[in-house]
Amino acid sequence: MLKYFFGILLVQAVTVVLVLLAPPDLQGIGLLRLIIPLLFIGFAVAFWFSSLAHHLRKDELSQVNEKFAKEREHIRINAERAKARVMKQAQKEVAKEARVTHAKANFKVGATFAGAIGFGALLLLTQFLTIGIVLMTTSGGALAGYLYRGRKQNAVAISSDRADKLIKVNPSKKNGLLPRLKSKT
Repeated sequence: MLKYFFGILLVQAVTVVLVLLAPPDLQGIGLLRLIIPLLFIGFAVAFWFSSLAHHLRKDELSQVNEKFAKEREHIRINAERAKARVMKQAQKEVAKEARVTHAKANFKVGATFAGAIGFGALLLLTQFLTIGIVLMTTSGGALAGYLYRGRKQNAVAISSDRADKLIKVNPSKKNGLLPRLKSKT
């Protein structure tokens, strides 16, 4: 407001000076000699005020744009954090469900193989020696293969988790595990 105040005071001071310097009998051309400079000064001050208002509006607009850009960046970062948190929680839930499912399957498979080995032992006791040995060795081999495959799958899952952690810990290093993605911002 002070910027406009000095302009208003300047216009009033110039008007007072011109009126005081004017001759006492203002008629026709004398009146024009007073009005024309006052109009010129009024237009100059009006353009000056318009320029001040334009620059103030531009400054305010740039400040508001900068504030909104910061807020938009803050919202984007929070959204990415929330997305990462949800993804991590979903991965944990999937891993938990997989462990529960594998545990149930392992129990059922173990019970089946134990039943087969028990049946083979029963056949051995009842003098069906060849069939009992074949049944027990087949069951033992199948159980060993099942356990080997389970351990191999766990080892692959653990190594992929470690690779993910390496990528998350230091994504600036090019470790050759995954290509870097460029974001569209």
